Amino acid sequence: MFENLIHQVADHHGDLVRNIQTIRVSQDLFDDLSPDRGDQAVAIAAEAAGRIPSEAPLITRPFDYGTVITFPFANFNGQGTRFSDGLRYGVWYGSLELETTVYETVYHRHRFLMDAFPSMNREIRGERRVFQVRCEAILIDLRGKEAAEPRLVDRASYAYTQPLGAYLQAQGTNGLLVKSARCEGMNAAIFRPAVLSRVRDLCHLTYTMNPAHDTAAIERTPGETWLRIKIPL
Repeated sequence: MFENLIHQVADHHGDLVRNIQTIRVSQDLFDDLSPDRGDQAVAIAAEAAGRIPSEAPLITRPFDYGTVITFPFANFNGQGTRFSDGLRYGVWYGSLELETTVYETVYHRHRFLMDAFPSMNREIRGERRVFQVRCEAILIDLRGKEAAEPRLVDRASYAYTQPLGAYLQAQGTNGLLVKSARCEGMNAAIFRPAVLSRVRDLCHLTYTMNPAHDTAAIERTPGETWLRIKIPL
């Protein structure tokens, strides 16, 4: 099924950029539950007891999705991700360019807001953490293959790419490089955490979106619009 597609590799030695939801300024997650420090300590201990231990969660956590972390965390929209059904294995997604991570995450953030607040007409802000991770791996190179196989960058369906991801993951490949479906940039889908190392912060971003308006304003410096993106992507 995929023989004509998988015949080129890239010997990748460089950084990948990942963009995740977070907050710019650290906060006490449990101070709104109780003003008592003892109660807060119990809540912190309970949360830590249920957390999957990892020395490098920014690398390893995506691989837990679909194995020990299940619905709704990895598969909240019922679709999984582009190269995983969200049930059998997890995938670590990064991009070659910072801007590509923005287009990718704006798409998913907009979908979440439209599901959660479809009738709301006000600005909703969300904060993001962007970091670089070193990748040393032989990767299946699908860049440029979308011309012959447009389902690689289908904007609405993962019906082709999820079986492809399952096939490559079962074969023990490290991952793949592929064009983004949201912009002209390039993405990486990594199947093995061992090829990733050296997490380094790059920047923080703030996304401002209104479910009633199809635009997203992106701030890199607080109060200054860095990118403005038209939705849908």
